[in-house]
Amino acid sequence: MPDMPTSQAPRGPLAHVDFAAFLADVQALRRELDAELDAEDLLHLRKLERWGRAATAIGLLTCWLGPNPISAAALSLGRSTRWLLMHHIGHRGYDCVPDVPPRYTSKVFARGRRRWLDWLDWMVPEAWIYEHNVLHHAHTGEDRDPDLIERNTEALRAGRLPRAARYAIVAGLAATWRATYYAPSTMRQWLARRGPPPDEREVRRRLIADSYLPYALANFVLLPAAFTPLGPWAVGSALINSLLADLLTNLHTFLVVGPNHTGDDLYRFAARPASRGEHYARQVIGSTNYQCGGDLVDFAHLWLNYQIEHHLFPDMPMRKYQQMQPRVRALCARHGVPYTQEGVLRRFRKLVDVIVGDARMARA
Repeated sequence: MPDMPTSQAPRGPLAHVDFAAFLADVQALRRELDAELDAEDLLHLRKLERWGRAATAIGLLTCWLGPNPISAAALSLGRSTRWLLMHHIGHRGYDCVPDVPPRYTSKVFARGRRRWLDWLDWMVPEAWIYEHNVLHHAHTGEDRDPDLIERNTEALRAGRLPRAARYAIVAGLAATWRATYYAPSTMRQWLARRGPPPDEREVRRRLIADSYLPYALANFVLLPAAFTPLGPWAVGSALINSLLADLLTNLHTFLVVGPNHTGDDLYRFAARPASRGEHYARQVIGSTNYQCGGDLVDFAHLWLNYQIEHHLFPDMPMRKYQQMQPRVRALCARHGVPYTQEGVLRRFRKLVDVIVGDARMARA
């Protein structure tokens, strides 16, 4: 894909922004945050990991009793927690924390065989890191952003399907998106990182071998088989609860991930930013926060409720987002950079409106 033209003059909500001054304040805040890194950040990470492991344990201890919502929800929360950890550790969020063990660093976590222990999801970790950390964060809201939902759903938006059918497609996507959208997208971008777009047969082959088979083997074969000594009912119940957990994990992650950069009040960009300061300002107006505050609230949102702060400082510990959020909001207000924050359900409504064609993204 040819490079996009560079923005010549800021438009829309950024027309009045002094990008040099904005950049200087963002960099000053970064220096403050780096100086505040301490052992408490690592303890916080371990606490969240324990919450996820406790949920997984509850799910496993109850999954053989029969199909039940407690087991499915607990297994799902455990899987979502692994995503939460991967998101921030994979972004190098803990690489510079003092005395961090190697297993919590980006070079070790979920790499190689540790994938089976740290983050066995539908996506290959290296492929997800490249698609998300490199392409999405570098090109947020641009045509080169692989996660630009308005563009990715253009066929549905422009089609003539009845409204009910459009909503049914959104529901199907929400229920399956890690396997049907994210795994193929990340694999395709990963295979194309050093050359032309890969042959689709190669994409399918790698998806089956590296994505679908490992995940299905672990969660839909080995997990229920572990209860074989308890009889067929236990095996069948474990399988059903694991399948339900996967459904719930899809719904949960789609709810908190999908709206992060989509809505009629968030921006798409036709050209590359002309400066680093403009790049940072775009990260703000192309992202939205949800309700923030307290570990329980943030854990329920998988820490994706700090999307603005995350896109300004992607390589920060989760605890730091709680601490920096008021400072970032004040910084944006001081420079006149619009800062969007609404409840996740309201943002999800705006996401759906864009997908089905009832609304469109703002342009800048």
